Amino acid sequence: MSTIVRLRDVAKSYHRGSTEIKVLEDINLDIEAGDFVALMGPSGSGKTTLLNLIGGIDQPTHGTIEVAGSPLESLNPRALARFRSEHIGFIFQFYNLLPVLSAERNVELPLLLTPLDRAERRHHARIALRIVGLEDRARHRPGELSGGQQQRVAIARALVSDPDLLVCDEPTGDLDRATADEILALLGMLNRDFGKTIVMVTHDPKAAQHAARVLELDKGRLVASAAH
Repeated sequence: MSTIVRLRDVAKSYHRGSTEIKVLEDINLDIEAGDFVALMGPSGSGKTTLLNLIGGIDQPTHGTIEVAGSPLESLNPRALARFRSEHIGFIFQFYNLLPVLSAERNVELPLLLTPLDRAERRHHARIALRIVGLEDRARHRPGELSGGQQQRVAIARALVSDPDLLVCDEPTGDLDRATADEILALLGMLNRDFGKTIVMVTHDPKAAQHAARVLELDKGRLVASAAH
């Protein structure tokens, strides 16, 4: 299997006045294509920061990050935005759907950066909604959908450009247990049947059980790795 994510000597720090706050230190990590990785650790351990670095949302203070064969630090902001749109799908805890748009139009949004015309974008959006079981809700707005349905729309939006990598930040954190299990089963299906590589931040041990591998962060360092 090929390595889709490679981090070498990655560190991230911020400055508050004259004080340096170290968030991540000496992170070395390989994630293979088709893997399903859960990132766990106490609050403030750096889980979301690490996810944002892998997703190209943030830049490391030092070290190198390669995703799908591209060193992210070599990309200018415009190239990085295009790279994310083509290779990385994002799934967040609070869905981040636009309330004035239908489910279909929300799913289409990442395709606005592509040369596809309106009919092609709609076709791709309908396929993505079909995969997550919501094709019959294509014209519903987020306010007309349950929390679990909204997260399915968000997953369809992440899928619509057929990315290599899905990065998920607490994707079940705002859902009840039964709905969370449905979303985790959907992620498992995307990993198993569609070969999507998934990196998921979670605080929930039950959610982490759906992953093939669990990475533990503590005080900005990887302290443990376990395969299920």
